[in-house]
Amino acid sequence: MTSAPTELPPPRFGDRSLFPDLEARAYLNHAAISPPSAIIRQTLVDCVDVYGRRGVEGFFVYGEQREQLRLDIAALIGAASGAEIALTSGTSAGVMSIALCFPWSAGDRVVLFDGEFPANITPWQRAAELFDLRPEMLSVSDFHGGDGRGLQRLEEALKRGGVRLVAVSAVQFQTGLRMPLGAIGSLCRRYGAELFVDAIQACGTTPVDVEASSVDYLACGGHKHLMAVEGAGFLYVRQGRAAALRPHVAGWLSHEEPIDFLVRGPGHLRYDRPIRRRADLVEAGGYNALGHAALGAGVKIILGLGVEAIHAHADRYNDRLEAGLVARGFTSLRTPRAEGRSAILSVRPPEGRDSVELQARLGAAGIAASLPDGNNRFAPHWPNDQAEIDLILGAVDEALPSC
Repeated sequence: MTSAPTELPPPRFGDRSLFPDLEARAYLNHAAISPPSAIIRQTLVDCVDVYGRRGVEGFFVYGEQREQLRLDIAALIGAASGAEIALTSGTSAGVMSIALCFPWSAGDRVVLFDGEFPANITPWQRAAELFDLRPEMLSVSDFHGGDGRGLQRLEEALKRGGVRLVAVSAVQFQTGLRMPLGAIGSLCRRYGAELFVDAIQACGTTPVDVEASSVDYLACGGHKHLMAVEGAGFLYVRQGRAAALRPHVAGWLSHEEPIDFLVRGPGHLRYDRPIRRRADLVEAGGYNALGHAALGAGVKIILGLGVEAIHAHADRYNDRLEAGLVARGFTSLRTPRAEGRSAILSVRPPEGRDSVELQARLGAAGIAASLPDGNNRFAPHWPNDQAEIDLILGAVDEALPSC
């Protein structure tokens, strides 16, 4: 496996050198899709080259890369070992795997949150229909004030009994609110529920520690804050939880020693090999070699810069941008509490102004942002420099009178 060319500059805060042909003047859409850096692009080329030169041997070369990726992901999220990490096609694949494989009993309750991205709602609704579960929807908005009301409502739901699992996002996609996973995990432990976390709006820019927060399952994709590519992600399953899962999504690669019959000669083709009792039981078929190679490179960049440092960099950026927007009449949805902040800044435009039209005009001015549920959302990352903020505010000043 070849490495990225030495002439590529190292990742540096506030430096877009690794994105030489990025068209946006200010790219603040990392909460949607991050553009791949030159390092990621070279990694993809290297992977194709290996398969082009070596054919099927590339599978084994990148098998080693995937094992290292598991270790790196474990380090990123505070997992105990790489054996707790499965490689998937993204967040939804992880959510669906647990929703379908969890050892449900008819009548079990699952707690969800109104306001979440549908990826962390729909699979649980489908599981409720398939397994005769009782979903209960709490409100994310109860957590916004930081007054404990959200945790109180969750505890009330848990106290009623029968809750087997709580599914929540680490960071809310509309507002950027960082959920109190540690407190939620403690409540789940106290009342015998398990905790599932959708971490795609957190991993890479907002610290996540599955051990410290008593998280049992965590799913993430690589194309947002991990700055890799679409179609590659991971699933964390706490050690000991995998043994209870029902392998409803198992395929030929889910068995112990699944490829022996391809490499060890005659007599090894069997259909009775046990299904693995690890997180990777959900790895049912062919791997996304390209996607996971890119994910590996993206995770290494994040680990090298440090999630805490990236979070602080984005927070400083958002401090200045938020102040400028509020001075122009915007309403910020960002919590004033430092512990509740992520890398996302969402705002509502001044009264009478159209967020959709504003979004379009900012895009035409080269400001890449997004519009979840009508909110104007800005999501910086390590390449963003505060010098962009004057450009953004200038574009806002030009756009507002026509919105």
